Amino acid sequence: MDVETNALLIDWDRPFGLPPYDQIRAHHFKPALLQAMLQHRAEVAAITADPAAPDFDNTVAALDRAGDRLGRIEAVFHGLGASFTTPELQAVQREMAAPVAAHWSAVYQDAALFARLDAVHRQRESLALSPEQLRLVERLHRDFVRAGAQLDSAPRARFAEIQQQLAQLTTRFGQNVLHDEAAFSLPLPDAAAQAGLPDFLLAAARQAAADRQAGEVPVITLSRSLIVPFLSFSSRRDLREQAWRAWVQRGEQAGPNDNRELAAQILRLRHEQARLLGHAHYAELNLTDTMARSTDRVWALLDEVWQRALPALESERALLQQAMAEAGEHRPLEPWDWRFWAERVRQTRYALDEAQVKPYFALPNMVAAAFDCAQRLFGLRFARRDDLQAHHPDVVPYEVSDASGAAIGLFLHDNFSRPEKRSGAWMSALRWQHRNAGAGRPATRPVIVNNNNFAKAAPGEPTLLSLDDVRTLFHEFGHGLHGLLSDVGYVRLSGTKVLRDFVELPSQLFEHWGEEREVLRQHARHHQSGQPISDELMDRIEAARKFGAAYETIRYTASAIVDMAAHQSTEPIDDVVAFEARVMAERGLPPEVGMNHRLPHFQHLFAGSGYAAGYYVYLWAEVLDADAYEAFVEAGNPFDAAVADRLKRCIYSRGDSVEPGAAYRAFRGRDARIEPMLRGRGLID
Repeated sequence: MDVETNALLIDWDRPFGLPPYDQIRAHHFKPALLQAMLQHRAEVAAITADPAAPDFDNTVAALDRAGDRLGRIEAVFHGLGASFTTPELQAVQREMAAPVAAHWSAVYQDAALFARLDAVHRQRESLALSPEQLRLVERLHRDFVRAGAQLDSAPRARFAEIQQQLAQLTTRFGQNVLHDEAAFSLPLPDAAAQAGLPDFLLAAARQAAADRQAGEVPVITLSRSLIVPFLSFSSRRDLREQAWRAWVQRGEQAGPNDNRELAAQILRLRHEQARLLGHAHYAELNLTDTMARSTDRVWALLDEVWQRALPALESERALLQQAMAEAGEHRPLEPWDWRFWAERVRQTRYALDEAQVKPYFALPNMVAAAFDCAQRLFGLRFARRDDLQAHHPDVVPYEVSDASGAAIGLFLHDNFSRPEKRSGAWMSALRWQHRNAGAGRPATRPVIVNNNNFAKAAPGEPTLLSLDDVRTLFHEFGHGLHGLLSDVGYVRLSGTKVLRDFVELPSQLFEHWGEEREVLRQHARHHQSGQPISDELMDRIEAARKFGAAYETIRYTASAIVDMAAHQSTEPIDDVVAFEARVMAERGLPPEVGMNHRLPHFQHLFAGSGYAAGYYVYLWAEVLDADAYEAFVEAGNPFDAAVADRLKRCIYSRGDSVEPGAAYRAFRGRDARIEPMLRGRGLID
């Protein structure tokens, strides 16, 4: 394909370097990736051919700049693959997974390139580098070592071969989960099938049918914003069971989309990689580059939370069983029953009905709330740019400016579920902020994407969010702010490119403002009457907040435990389902509670998102975020200017330019304490 006809290879002259999505086609990606990889190798060759002695500028900064075009094309490729895929694009993903992985292995294992980087690393303390430059040298050097650069030729080649195999397997794993999610829908054709469902859920189910071109009969899909309320409200126990089984058995169906053997292969290959690098298992390898540093510290956290949550769960179970007895229901409590009876307890004990709450949380109002908090905390303003075209008509672009009025980046908000979009919620970047574009070139401003999966309302109707949806929106927006507020010199240190157990701090911390009464009084307004949410209703929300916390804690921690156990195993795991069952039986997981993610559909671990032997990080970061928010509580103001300024300078804008423990201490004045997190989850008084 000619360069002039490939939309991915022409210069993107749209504002903020936004890709020309209207011109990009699936068949553009293979030739564009091949061309960009050739260009990247040429840039690397120029670094290694430099006759001058290696120094920071001609080696480290040059390496950080190299591959800019490839990085931009990959960002579009992976972004579309996750949020607006097609069979044609999926085929290209499968075809290019191994070649792209081979390219990156060749770069990170380039002996001449590593020799120059290693020379700078050895003399780094004597080069009068700035703290940020020193950090870049150390981070890049660690990247190369962890990619096998120091191995002898045979194990180095094997390491690269494994990387290619893993790229193919993780691509297939994610596509298989998407297949199972897109293939399932539960029709609700009549009043009997719709029994117990509130109007907001039926409206969302009708829209889901329309989005899938499935006619006018409402359908329940495996989108969390549909299936969770369905399990909470449907009085049809048989349909709840059907939906629940489809949800938890994603990736576990015999046939071409079965993920069980793929997960086992991925685990075996990761273990082999760890052994090649001199580690006992993959968990040990992964944790060398985290705040936790060791499996012992991770297990200490998981064990403490697990041991506190199990007794707390018994109190919740007793309330559910009491509600069942009062309703004349004497069958055993099953996994598809828990949310249903928990909702009954919430309504009777706390007088809180989600159908009563959701009308106050219209999506546009909650987006405005998140933007308002960002303005009050950090001086940011968001101006809608309807003249810009993103990757899907539902995506809303916003130009982001700072307190001085200067544009600092572009924010793309992709909020709705659709069949071509993977489940979950995530932040990604089309461009990272940095000032290393080269002599005479301006700094690069970030282009940040937030992806959610809210159930879309019918045309003309507002999309109403649950309290869980509101937390998700604020969580992902926290990640977005981490990318938008980045103020560093180098690509490798930008935005969310931080240690995995630190990356969730800015996102989870921002969730707190979504629960602040001052914010809710202003933005939580009934979508029909316009009346603000009452103090009395907020009292009930707050009283009910900790009910169900033990259930959610157990489900999350169970997944984190299985992740650690699988990646710490030194014996091959041939049957991931049997392994998962054995670990959970040993831990005493109540079967009616279950796990957030089971291994056959655990995309955090097996679809390339980087959380393998790291799903614990949400809990680790929760210790940080709960303690960090206490700084605002102690100041007596959730928008205290001095604390917010310190938060921006020390956390949100620093990227990975500062060691995360030091960054946190600079903000808080000390290390984090675990007690605020335990109190927040109702695990201590």
